[in-house]
Amino acid sequence: MATPASFHHPASPQPAIPGAAAAAVAACAAMAVSYVAVLYAPTALLRLPPPTSLRVFLHRRFLCAAFSSSASLLATASLLRVWSIGDSSVVLAVFGIRRDHLLQAVAIPILLTSLVYAGSFVARMGRLWLWLRANSCGGGDEELEIGWAQRLAHRIRASVGDVMVWRNCVVAPITEELVFRACMVPLLLCGGFKIYNIIFLSPVFFSLGVQLGYTVIFGWYAVFLFTRTGNIVPPIVAHIFCNIMGLPVFSSPQTRGVASVAFLAGSLSFFWLLFPATSPKLYNSRIDQCSCWHGYCRWS
Repeated sequence: MATPASFHHPASPQPAIPGAAAAAVAACAAMAVSYVAVLYAPTALLRLPPPTSLRVFLHRRFLCAAFSSSASLLATASLLRVWSIGDSSVVLAVFGIRRDHLLQAVAIPILLTSLVYAGSFVARMGRLWLWLRANSCGGGDEELEIGWAQRLAHRIRASVGDVMVWRNCVVAPITEELVFRACMVPLLLCGGFKIYNIIFLSPVFFSLGVQLGYTVIFGWYAVFLFTRTGNIVPPIVAHIFCNIMGLPVFSSPQTRGVASVAFLAGSLSFFWLLFPATSPKLYNSRIDQCSCWHGYCRWS
């Protein structure tokens, strides 16, 4: 598609060669379809026997998702011709795989995303309060604390061994963000697409591989995080956090409207802080001398 030397001006989104935009779109579509198609490889391609349990079924899918993600990374590296760079850390940085500014990349996106879930937190606190009141009758504070600690320890042990937890909190967030953000966004950037077009259109590829609705809205946010920070960690941690929390709670009968007020206040705070909390300067030492895949340079 393009050589690294072909792009060094952050304000120039034009493709280096004719057809780069079409090649980027075709590559993204192929990655989206193959991400889902390869999940059925153990049965359809390798002709393995049907899985004997959900654990075996998901383990096969985990391996397929890892294979698909690795193949997409290699294909993207070949299309962008980043092998000529030589420095492995720079090559990995093309996909936002970086070790620098790690604290900001983890903490700030989680705090920012949590604002949308202010109503959820209030609703869960309300349910927790009702549970504490129901279980405090006839027992002392020490007994209650022991019971709470035991329940928490049991839940942690159960989560570590739960294959669905691994799917929702490890495998799916990492592999999906690598394919649909770390691979596709650099291709589209180097294909000459503008930032806002990529933010609003790239989730369409995600819908080809997964589904519409809430995932598209999250896709807009994930692409925004990736292009603003140049780091794949913020989309991954936001993805994990959203999978844990589920859909935001707009109202709860137990809180008598408090959850609704919290949701509204949190949402307003989210949009107010969206750009300041994702400023490229917070996540990058410098925002000049950029190549085409450095989307965060174009925001300035």
